[in-house]
Amino acid sequence: MTLQSILDEIQKRPGTGDVIPIIDPVTEEQITEFTDCGEDAVNEAVARAKASFESGVWNGLPGREKAKIMWRIADLMDHYLDELAELDSLNTGMPLAQAKMIVPTCAEFFRYYAGWCTKVNGTAHEVQMQGGVSGAFAEMHAYTLKEPYGVVGLIFPWNGPVFNACAKIAPALAAGCSTIVKPAEETPLSAVLLDRIIREAGVPDGVVNLVTGYGHTAGAALTAHPDVEKIAFTGSTEVGKKIVQASAGNLKKVMLELGGKSPVLIYDDADLNMAIMMAAMGIFVHSGQGCVCGSRIFVQRGVYDQVVEGIATVANNLKLGGPKEEGSMIGPLISQKQLERVMGYLDEGKKDGVEVVTGGHRLDRTGYFVHPTVLANVDPATSRLYKEEIFGPVVTVLPFDSDDEAVAMANDTTYGLAATAWTTNLSRAHNLARRLDAGTVSLNCQLVFDHGVPFGGYKQSGWGHEFGKEGIEGYMKTKSVWVQL
Repeated sequence: MTLQSILDEIQKRPGTGDVIPIIDPVTEEQITEFTDCGEDAVNEAVARAKASFESGVWNGLPGREKAKIMWRIADLMDHYLDELAELDSLNTGMPLAQAKMIVPTCAEFFRYYAGWCTKVNGTAHEVQMQGGVSGAFAEMHAYTLKEPYGVVGLIFPWNGPVFNACAKIAPALAAGCSTIVKPAEETPLSAVLLDRIIREAGVPDGVVNLVTGYGHTAGAALTAHPDVEKIAFTGSTEVGKKIVQASAGNLKKVMLELGGKSPVLIYDDADLNMAIMMAAMGIFVHSGQGCVCGSRIFVQRGVYDQVVEGIATVANNLKLGGPKEEGSMIGPLISQKQLERVMGYLDEGKKDGVEVVTGGHRLDRTGYFVHPTVLANVDPATSRLYKEEIFGPVVTVLPFDSDDEAVAMANDTTYGLAATAWTTNLSRAHNLARRLDAGTVSLNCQLVFDHGVPFGGYKQSGWGHEFGKEGIEGYMKTKSVWVQL
């Protein structure tokens, strides 16, 4: 499978809608193009998924047989590591070394959830209440069954194409669901290769169905379809709310991993060298295009100046460049649209008197590059920079004096995806873990991950959880069974 064969395949995919260009964010030139699949193609994909589910060709397989196929998917992903990494790197502009680190992690999703295929079970219950509606005494037995939802739609974003695809497809397959997979219109390339891999591994036809198109066309058709039992979506909170509205037709279940405005608390007793480096990388990696990026940093006043200076120094020493540029550590933003969004926030902040410690400008070169930006003197009450998710390499840094003040500032947001605290006081650290309103709290570490640890958001950062046991249970429903003995 060559890069050119993937480019040829996506260009030949049938469609009835607009022609969608795929732009290289480094060169700003067109890589290829494809046609929006249109509503009819979504309807056909849902029909194939429904037929495959009802036939039992996948969900009827013994768990051990599903597991074997999922292991083959992982092995094939390892085999095609270079190709998958090259596609994501080309499509998103991320450094090739970063993409090559991500792909093995993606393959492990299939190995991890392959293990769950043989461990899906309900629970037997000791019945405490005896007697039916009539009140007559009877010996009763009750148990539960875990069953796949059936047809599920999997919609994922452009900031981590292979990662987000595997994080959804693997548990959905392990649960026994049939799926329709829709990547972001900006980054469909690796999804085409992943679709080939899944078929080559032996997943039956109709179980995984790739559709490509815009969110407001293909995505909207999928979320509103009456035969889709569940939607799993990763993306912005704004789009997540639209999906909730679209799901009302058949009250389909919805799993949402949405935006964030994650706080990072740095205390004066922290290992400042480590805290500064990790806090900087925690916002600047992937040019800040990550839902868990720590975009609001709060620093205890005694070390505030030192931390601000340290983060700015890291920002100024990160080499921005494309995948093929030697030594590049940070890539560009994904698109002209995203560049305009980020620069719009920065321009507004400058007019409002925000102090730009470093950055705040686009690089003077081709590509959608924004210099890593550190901002101070931000008004938490009025600044959109502070309140809204920017999804760019932009961080605000504010001082605090007490634990109560730090927690209040950290929790003063509509989001609740992640939070971080840096302190060597373990009592304080564990108390902060309880007080911070976030689905994931990291203590003296940042951007950590494991397939077995659940991940989900509080407040407007999402519904439900991915990863771990909770990840597969998200694609299953519980049935209670009563038996009179």
